[in-house]
Amino acid sequence: MIPKHASALLISDLHLTPSMPLTAQRFFDFCEKDAPQVEAVFILGDLFEYWVGDDASSQSPFQQEVKNALAKLASKTKTYYLHGNRDFLIGSNYLKRTGMSLLPDPCVAEIAGTQYLLSHGDSLCTADVGYQLFRTWVRKPWVQKLFLSLPLTWRRSIANQLRSNSHAQYQRSVNSSARHQQIKTDVTKTACAAVLRAQSVDKLIHGHTHLPGHHQEQLGEQSWQRWVLSDWDLDHTPGARARANALLINAQGVYAVDLLKS
Repeated sequence: MIPKHASALLISDLHLTPSMPLTAQRFFDFCEKDAPQVEAVFILGDLFEYWVGDDASSQSPFQQEVKNALAKLASKTKTYYLHGNRDFLIGSNYLKRTGMSLLPDPCVAEIAGTQYLLSHGDSLCTADVGYQLFRTWVRKPWVQKLFLSLPLTWRRSIANQLRSNSHAQYQRSVNSSARHQQIKTDVTKTACAAVLRAQSVDKLIHGHTHLPGHHQEQLGEQSWQRWVLSDWDLDHTPGARARANALLINAQGVYAVDLLKS
């Protein structure tokens, strides 16, 4: 069943973690002040820096604070969630405790009378063949079941190692061709065209790439619009500026909202 709402806010890639308190506080404020002004909120993945199982959240005061904020939000505004590449292990227990509704990736939602295809976006980065192979394996149910059966300390160790590898890969990319790296880590027109064609939609919204913007694109005779959501960082990672955006859709149109100014 396609979600239908007159207005919505869409966010992604907050990467919430205790080490980024300003970003977390802006999310808490978003849940309290901004989100209740619309009919629905769509969180398109990577709400958390990483997720090693629903059982881990119960042992973290920070995770409990996030859970309470989400539950309060969901009690006032319909709240949807898509898995990201960092938190695809969020399970039914956590969803039940927060009141969020899980959506498949990709999925179609109708907002203000217009249909949009929603995705986290990592599945559309098909130029990164190595990542797509990794993604295929870690999304297999039996692999996830095996991982979640490991002791919590092991799971956290594995997650931290994967994060370290990701950071090292990023540092190597800084010294490589910027153009080549952007092509590899961005979505491809071929992937976007295929998923939009399969869903008979011509408007796509996704996150993941940390390259916010609005694009009018075409491949052959097929054309579409694509909105990319911003990541959030108010704690100033090295070389980055503070940012926290949302996409607002209502009867008046589609707008990027700078949450640093609201």
